Amino acid sequence: QRLKAAVHYTVGCLCQEVEEDKDVQFSKQSIAAISEITFRQCGTDGAGKNVKECFLMLCRHAKRSTVTTEDVKLLARRSNSLLKYITQKSEELASSNMEQKEKKKKKSSAAKGERTPGEQEAAVTENEDSNMA
Repeated sequence: QRLKAAVHYTVGCLCQEVEEDKDVQFSKQSIAAISEITFRQCGTDGAGKNVKECFLMLCRHAKRSTVTTEDVKLLARRSNSLLKYITQKSEELASSNMEQKEKKKKKSSAAKGERTPGEQEAAVTENEDSNMA
């Protein structure tokens, strides 16, 4: 039930983006229909296999217990637009995660009184300039 609600919410958000971008309107019934179709389509891989079973097979084959983004891309490869969307979102998330890690790293080094590599280089140059004078 929670998964179905999440699919419905995501479809609603995507429809809202399309509405703003393309100046069209989606009725609540059409969003519900798209959500149901999406949920049913995601239930099978197109060959009638349950997507959950496909993920389990991929993980077993790779000797892993965690489904990765690459696994999701592999199952989405039949739909170019879906694969493109998943790849784009994956890259956005990775970029966002890297930025957050950098911010945390800077905060922790600033709290410890450490200098970033750029600040260290500036301090060395400043030191050399004062020694020359």
